[in-house]
Amino acid sequence: MAPASADLEVSSSEPGSLVVRIFGSWSFLRLWLAMFMSATGDWLGFLAIADLAARLGGRTSGAIAVGFVFMARMLPGLFFGAVVGVAVDRFDRKRVMVVCDLGRAAVLVTLPFVDTVAGLIVASLVLELLTLAWQPSKEATVPNLVPPQHLATANAMSIAAGYGTFPLAAALFAVLAKVGSSATGELATTLRFAQEGTLGFYIDSLTFLVSATIVWRLAMPPRPRRGAVLRQGARTSLSAIWSDLKEAWSFIAASPTVSAVYLGLATGLIGGGMLVPLGKLFIDDVLGAGSAGFGLFLTVLGVGVAGGVIAVVVTQRHLPKERAFAGAVFTSGVCLFAATSTTTLTPAAILVFGLGVCAGTAYVLGFTLLHENVDDALRGRIFASLNTLVRLCLVSAFALGPFLAGAFGAVVNRYTTNSKVTIAGLEVSMPGVRITMWLAATIMIAAGVLAARSIGWQRRRPRRGEASPR
Repeated sequence: MAPASADLEVSSSEPGSLVVRIFGSWSFLRLWLAMFMSATGDWLGFLAIADLAARLGGRTSGAIAVGFVFMARMLPGLFFGAVVGVAVDRFDRKRVMVVCDLGRAAVLVTLPFVDTVAGLIVASLVLELLTLAWQPSKEATVPNLVPPQHLATANAMSIAAGYGTFPLAAALFAVLAKVGSSATGELATTLRFAQEGTLGFYIDSLTFLVSATIVWRLAMPPRPRRGAVLRQGARTSLSAIWSDLKEAWSFIAASPTVSAVYLGLATGLIGGGMLVPLGKLFIDDVLGAGSAGFGLFLTVLGVGVAGGVIAVVVTQRHLPKERAFAGAVFTSGVCLFAATSTTTLTPAAILVFGLGVCAGTAYVLGFTLLHENVDDALRGRIFASLNTLVRLCLVSAFALGPFLAGAFGAVVNRYTTNSKVTIAGLEVSMPGVRITMWLAATIMIAAGVLAARSIGWQRRRPRRGEASPR
């Protein structure tokens, strides 16, 4: 439930204004601008770091260098994400975001002068740790700035800022690489502008400085100072941190809605994540559509996600969020199963579009449900733990997908001719990649069913004295 301060702010502004209808409040608009700058910086840094890693690794080991650098971006989330959530709940979140933005800006300024892969790996680790603290701080702050009826719209705008900025960052990176390589003079030489991507690091650092400035000037409602004892040194022990983590995990286990969101988003990503390493292989081996077909799949998937996000925004006031979330996760698995069962491009593309719609719907509703059902004192740990679980599931999917496709393919080839099996009189092609995608879809379907069982398809009857659920 959003605090009264958010409601007061919105009621004091123009209720029918365009800003309030889109962002929920003027304060969230300011936070969204910081998110926009931070996300643009993240994507720009992603591209610039990949370029630098490939350059440092050279022709023979450039790909290996890139792999190690991005492994360094994944590992902190797996091992430290939940612990970072404890710090987010204990300290002032605005200061956490400002410090993280300033820290990322400082690291990025040094990257043009990094000449070893090891140095780039260390810098990537530091950047990721700072990002790990910034993201749950932002998510925990959103319900304090936006009234409940605008949370779904706010989360939709968060998705737009987080993922819609990638094309902008890619175009900006290309322009900056060209401008930097053509720069001359002593200053350009000192700052290493001639290296492609160097100017990207400097502009990336600037985006984080702008984000820090916006957040610092943002008026946030006060929150309970449960971390005051920490400042006195009474709760700095590992046992206290462990106690805080157990408190969050106990809440997740005890809340049907929160556990359903965790189950639906994280477990569903084990299935959906296999699309990344196996999508192109399926397009080539099963549909025979080549790179053009893969490009079409990515396009319709992205359009579908956008359509799902818009659909939630339009229907949120009349949408039973819990049931719609579970239904979206379940239907996304059905769409994936059906898409990978087809043999032609057009029906597969239509089903992938449906998968995108369901994925966008589930993402917005999942975060909205967490915002509505998690108390402010726990929000940092809950979102940090979710980030850790999502990363773990995605890494598992990326690693297991190709392995399973190869293993299933070997078994089918051993016991069949040309990987074809006769089922009910029909000859069905069963390459390893199709079986793996079916398994991925089944995991998503199971996640939807388990999420539905966790929250229950029927609305709980209110106890005496309670208001009826909306």
